Amino acid sequence: MRTLLLMLPLLLGLVLPCSAGGKRDQKSNIVFHMETNPGENPKMAFTQFVGGEKRTFSRVPDISTRDIAAFNPFPSQDGAGYGVLIRLKPGSKTRLTAITAANQGRWMLARVNGRVVDGVMIDRQIDDGELVIWKGLSSAEIKMLDEEFPRISQKKKP
Repeated sequence: MRTLLLMLPLLLGLVLPCSAGGKRDQKSNIVFHMETNPGENPKMAFTQFVGGEKRTFSRVPDISTRDIAAFNPFPSQDGAGYGVLIRLKPGSKTRLTAITAANQGRWMLARVNGRVVDGVMIDRQIDDGELVIWKGLSSAEIKMLDEEFPRISQKKKP
């Protein structure tokens, strides 16, 4: 019995690190939220000023960091930071096509590490699996993305 009690902390020490299920530790968090109906349940939605109006967005992101295959940063037009072109994984590309086909005329909001950085109106179906955040990222956030994902021109993460 005493041996069992002594072994228990050792076993827990081995089991707990394995419980992540193979998920990698993500340093950056990029999510995209679709606009939803204004009367949506407040637990399932949040409001944000975008395009000069108060709009309602789904709390559950439609696209997130786990969907990213590669990226390319570029200086933003306002000169105060960076934007990024994001290429999605194949399954996420298909999901983006369906989301944008069903939500034309609505806004998609981009959040990076919890901050709202950009919003775009969906004016057409997106078939190429690429999303753009036009502004709002810092050089430190680009560095974090470089640690997690390859650039679009690279085959694999360095």
